[in-house]
Amino acid sequence: MSKIVGTAEAAFLLNISISRVKVLLQQQRIKGAKKLGRVWKIPLIKGIPQVQERHRGLKGTWRRKRCHKTTKIQVNKHQINHNRKHKTLEPVITIRQGNRKTYCHIAQIKGSCQIVYQPDNPLSCGAVVWIEVLPDTVVIPQLLTPMGV
Repeated sequence: MSKIVGTAEAAFLLNISISRVKVLLQQQRIKGAKKLGRVWKIPLIKGIPQVQERHRGLKGTWRRKRCHKTTKIQVNKHQINHNRKHKTLEPVITIRQGNRKTYCHIAQIKGSCQIVYQPDNPLSCGAVVWIEVLPDTVVIPQLLTPMGV
């Protein structure tokens, strides 16, 4: 039996945005996807949603295989200080997946992770503390709206 995921998990696994997944679902290009009420149920085939290619036009830029890089999550202390000083609500959490960076207020980790402190070997941005997540673990970024504060 294959595993079933929602749109956020499918977007993470395909390395595309949630809105792009919804467009692919409306075009009926994700194999086996079904809508139950307001929720999409997307089956995983070999651990990833299968997207049908188009015969013409540009090729899709979604991930076709499972990712083998760890995801790193860090908190930007400079952005926290900036938000405090200017009374803003900019995202302070950075999720790094390979070359891709996603900024958010909340990072929901669906699986195991570890907190790493390496002052002698910081990340390229200078962070010495971060959370490492295995490639198979889904991380769902969420932004807060001004009403949600």
